[in-house]
Amino acid sequence: MATRLNHLLFFLSLSLLSIVAVHSRSVPNSTPSDLLSDGLNPQYLVLNPLSASLGADSTCEETYGFMPCTTTIWGNLFLIIVYGYLMFIAATYLSNGSELLLEILGPGVVGGLFLPILGALPDAMLILVSGLSGTKETAQSQVSVGMGLLAGSTVMLITIIWGSCVIVGKCDIERSVAKDGQNTKGFSLTETGVSTDIWTCYAARIMAISVIPFIVVQIPQILNSTSGRHLAVLIALIVSVLMLIAYCLYQVFQPWIQRRRLAYARHRHVISGVLKHLRMHALGRLLNDRGEANKEVLKKLFDWIDESKDGQLSRSELKALIIGIRFDEINLDMDDAADKLLKDFDSTHDDQINFEEFCDGIEKWLNEANRGKRSADHGSQTSKLSDFHVQTKREHDLLGPDEQSDEVVEAVENRKWTSIKAVLMLLVGTIIAAAFADPLVDAVDNFSDATSIPSFFISFIALPLATNSSESVSAIIFASRKRIRTASLTFSELYGAVTMNNVLCLSVFLALVYLRGLTWDFSAEVLVIVIVCIVMGAFGSFRTTFPLWTSSIAYLLYPFSLALVYVLDYVLGWS
Repeated sequence: MATRLNHLLFFLSLSLLSIVAVHSRSVPNSTPSDLLSDGLNPQYLVLNPLSASLGADSTCEETYGFMPCTTTIWGNLFLIIVYGYLMFIAATYLSNGSELLLEILGPGVVGGLFLPILGALPDAMLILVSGLSGTKETAQSQVSVGMGLLAGSTVMLITIIWGSCVIVGKCDIERSVAKDGQNTKGFSLTETGVSTDIWTCYAARIMAISVIPFIVVQIPQILNSTSGRHLAVLIALIVSVLMLIAYCLYQVFQPWIQRRRLAYARHRHVISGVLKHLRMHALGRLLNDRGEANKEVLKKLFDWIDESKDGQLSRSELKALIIGIRFDEINLDMDDAADKLLKDFDSTHDDQINFEEFCDGIEKWLNEANRGKRSADHGSQTSKLSDFHVQTKREHDLLGPDEQSDEVVEAVENRKWTSIKAVLMLLVGTIIAAAFADPLVDAVDNFSDATSIPSFFISFIALPLATNSSESVSAIIFASRKRIRTASLTFSELYGAVTMNNVLCLSVFLALVYLRGLTWDFSAEVLVIVIVCIVMGAFGSFRTTFPLWTSSIAYLLYPFSLALVYVLDYVLGWS
């Protein structure tokens, strides 16, 4: 039903846009307001000037020579709504097509390279046309629309949308972790919230680092220097492109990195479980006062594990030990765990563990568990092993589960048709974004002239609603499932979208400024982006649980950003 409604509104918008402006010619010996129709039977028409317009002598230029334009406030507002809706349709097609492509080809190059770029395509297209068309003076005037979109999109995603995801995804917080699906404490500011995995922290750090090109391009302004500004734009462009390439490569290889990290965390947890299990069955301390293996105690444990009594521990005996410990709290492949345990202890690589290798391995891991500190009593060593076991379990949990989704993944039926459908949706979304980006920028610019409202503020507030609505609604719906896994994916996508704004969209913007010789005069706007990204990046980098009160900070940053730009540019005269 929603899809049919979207299609109906889409074609209705196209029908309205097909009604272009009516042209007429002046009547000799008449006032400027007297116009003669171009029809077969001429009739004199007197048109009353609209009060809400650019001015009596002002005109508007039709985009592409045929797209409708107007000089009135309400007319331009109508065009902004229509063009904005068409950009929303373009973003929706690109998002849906990307998801279909991901189902067919999986993560890696598609998930890491194409999807982030396609997600930022509508924003990049609007930024491109804001400074590409018209004369240099026109481009300099309209480029503030692109900067407003860039800043508005970034700020909206990690303030309003971020805070909304915390509210709709909140669960009860117990022992500093939000419990999946448990929401019994109402709107407690400290006892409810969301938790994410460690990969989300990495995404937040990358987002904070991605503001470096903004800082580079501002260096001449920071030094109060008028020379070198064009060079600073070039250097910032190079840095931005290099960071874009590095980020895409990270996204491509992240699944492999994640699997390796998860496997190592699982192995550490198995080792800690083995140590704890051996300590429970030992008749003395496993390490002596010098931090060395207590061979008398370890010999009894070695003989206890060595069921074949051949003086060697085999893979099957290690597997029996792991099965006896029962690691029910993690999804563990017993054969794989036994292989890794054997590899960790077997220094001679003969697929057997002798007593010396057993002692060396136990000593190494016990010293890591004790953090190099010697334990003087039986209880202290047992306590440290328990703490080490809890720590490794938490490390494993922070990395997230093995499954890439909480939903049941169904096989894609009719892959050929699905592939064609995905490509067509991507093509249609790209064409719509390319076709209506320029008219939308012109409408915003005309609306700004008619209302005397700076185009930056119009594009800051209005345009992100068109280009980011689809992913914003999806993020909020996904967060409402109230699970750590879905919260992690939601916040990672928000951080990723902002990172693409800071590298891809900024690269397009800097290329326009450099190639067209425009003036970089966006100190206040850059300061807002840097402040918001660093504050929210710090929030996400150093904690994995976000109580409900953190959403209020995110919400307050949005009006703070608008107020800061206004004060700096229009009160203190930065611009």
